Order: sequence, then C-alpha cells, then structure tokens
Amino acid sequence: MSNPSSSDFTHLDSSGQPAMVDVSGKGVTYRVAVAESRVFLPALVREQFKDHDIQTRKGAVFQTAIIAGIMAAKKTPDLIPLCHTLLLDGCDVQIQLEDEEAVIRCTVKTTGKTGVEMEALTGASVAALTIYDMCKAFTHDMVIRQTHLISKTGGKQDFER
Repeated sequence: MSNPSSSDFTHLDSSGQPAMVDVSGKGVTYRVAVAESRVFLPALVREQFKDHDIQTRKGAVFQTAIIAGIMAAKKTPDLIPLCHTLLLDGCDVQIQLEDEEAVIRCTVKTTGKTGVEMEALTGASVAALTIYDMCKAFTHDMVIRQTHLISKTGGKQDFER
C-alpha cells in the first residue's frame, strides 16, 4: 500500500499544512447524515430501566443524553478544528435499548455547501458519553463500543452502510 500524498487529504494544503476546505465554489444542496453509537450496559444498569429510560439522581438518562447530543451537534466546529460552522436545519437524536446496548441514532440536516457527517458523529458520540457519565454511579463496566456513519446524502456522493 502506498503512502497517500498531502494532496489526497482535503484538510492539508499543497505544502502539507492544515487548512480548512474552501467550499466557496460549491453549490448549496440539501444534506442529511445519520450516525450511530452503541453503549454496552451491564445488567446492573439495565435493571434501572423503567418507562423507556433510566432514572438517576442526576435525572432521566436518555432524555439528558438526547439533549446533550443535539447540543454537541450544534457545537461541532468548536470541538473539531477544521469543521465549517453550519446552520443546522434539524437534529434528531433517538435512543433505544436493544438487548444489552443503548443504541443512539443522530440525524442531522442542513442546506449548505458542506455535509453534516461530523455533526451527526459528534452528536451520537456525546450522547453515548452522557449515558456513561450519568450511569457510572452504578458501575464503570459500560463500554462505548462503536460510533460510525450510517448514511449521508447530498454533496458529491451519497453513502449508505
């Protein structure tokens, strides 16, 4: 496998230095990205699950994680240095308990010149971290197992896992 050159990376300029991608010549399109994170919840945590959520002294876990995920998606360029600041048309975070896992799906929409994959991934990731934070009083045996892009539409190419 050959080593990619700096021209293969969109966030490096011709001299190999970090650079924000110039989207000034791109057209505005409707864009949607969906990302997922999964959190393994040991039995001790799952036993607390009632009425579609886990209640702790800090509050309702999934409800709080949903709000945290939405807030994180909105703050993505503050966390990831070369991300563009985007006006989000929508952000939806859904959390379901499936077997031993909390499955988080973050869908982000915008009409713009660049995609919202990083916003969706950040929203799902921070929601997963929030679940961990709120449940760590029960046990530290939780594991954030996976965060990945499920799909994206708009822009140069669509993607679906």
